[in-house]
Amino acid sequence: MKKLAFIGAGSMAEALISGMVENKLLEPQNIWVTNRSNEERLNELKTKYGVSTSYDTADMLKEVDAVLLAMKPKDAAQSLTAIKHLLSDRTMLISVLAGVSLVSMEKLVGKAMPIVRAMPNTSAAIGKSATGFAVNEHVSAEQIELVQKILQTAGIARLVQEEQLDAVTGLSGSGPAYIYYLFEAMEKSAVDLGLEADLAKDFIVQTLMGAAEMLATSTKSASQLRKEVTSPGGTTEAGLNILAEHEVDKAVMECIKTAAEKSKSMGKVISEEIEAKLP
Repeated sequence: MKKLAFIGAGSMAEALISGMVENKLLEPQNIWVTNRSNEERLNELKTKYGVSTSYDTADMLKEVDAVLLAMKPKDAAQSLTAIKHLLSDRTMLISVLAGVSLVSMEKLVGKAMPIVRAMPNTSAAIGKSATGFAVNEHVSAEQIELVQKILQTAGIARLVQEEQLDAVTGLSGSGPAYIYYLFEAMEKSAVDLGLEADLAKDFIVQTLMGAAEMLATSTKSASQLRKEVTSPGGTTEAGLNILAEHEVDKAVMECIKTAAEKSKSMGKVISEEIEAKLP
């Protein structure tokens, strides 16, 4: 890849730009960025990462290999309609727009071209995103490999079927908020038990990081690891009994399923709104 253009310059765009520059995936000057009108933001990215910026889309998209769509989903129709005549059928579109389907994007550009739909999460800001991505039939094996390299600069990236992206959204897209919710509860209980807030935070963060690392590096399942921590009649068992009593496992499962269903319904609304704007 010799040239990539970002349409949109928000936090997700910056996370990917930062990852690509840090991992030397592309020379900074060959990463082009534009947005609707916030020139100050473009100058900030140019100064920080050495990227190229422009409001001349014809120049920016000339001989571009891929265009990464990172504007707000509600602006997708207007933005794609404005640039579609500048895109060749070999240009790859990579979208991180929540709810905008591959079919909707295909209709907006009005031509057969490779399109990728990705669902990162906010942990991309620190290079720890868990990203699912789906592709249409025009994306080649080489392009899939390229997309994976781009997305992996911000964490892990896995190819899924598009219909699985709602599950990815419910699980990892919204997942950080579930962990923060758990953290809040653990922090409050620790303070109630007499630990200072700063000390409680240190213990909780390290506990979560340690457990995550164990899951990442061990060949044992989460169930096996849990059982190894749980001595009969011990403190862990006492705590787990409370979680079981309150059916926390069912609550978590329902939480993820509900978020996935909401993602699906929101996506349907967004797609309908986009298609209503088609000529």
